[in-house]
Amino acid sequence: MSFSRPVRPDFVDVIAIVGLFSTFLFLFGCNSVPPPVIASMAVTTAEVKNAAAVGGGELAPVEMRSAREKLAQANVALAAHDYQAASDYAAQAQADAQLVQTKVSSTKAQQAATALQEDIRVLREELDRANNSKR
Repeated sequence: MSFSRPVRPDFVDVIAIVGLFSTFLFLFGCNSVPPPVIASMAVTTAEVKNAAAVGGGELAPVEMRSAREKLAQANVALAAHDYQAASDYAAQAQADAQLVQTKVSSTKAQQAATALQEDIRVLREELDRANNSKR
C-alpha cells in the first residue's frame, strides 16, 4: 500500500501557485517607480538638507540655490514619470550639495585659521610687552 501523493495537483495547489505568481507580478512587475530612483531621490534630499544644516545658505548661497532647484526639478520629473531625468537631476543636485558642504568646511577652516593667527599675534604682543617691562 502506497501513501504517495497523486501526480495530478489538486485544486488547492493550483490556486496557491496562481496566487503566489500573481503576488509576485503585482509586487515586482507592476511597480511604477523603479527602486533605484526612489533611493537616489532619498539620498539627494538628505544631502541637500545636510548642506543647508551646516550653513550652506549663508556660506555658499549660489551653490545651495542650485542644489535646491535641481532637487525640485528631479521631483517634477519623478512626478511626470520621467525616471531618467529625475535620476539625472538628482545626481546633479547631490553633486551641488556635496560642493556646498565642501565649501562650507573650507570656509569654516579658513575662519578658524584666521582666528588662530589673530590669537597668536595677540599672544606675541603680550609677550613682547611683558619682556619690555622687565628690562
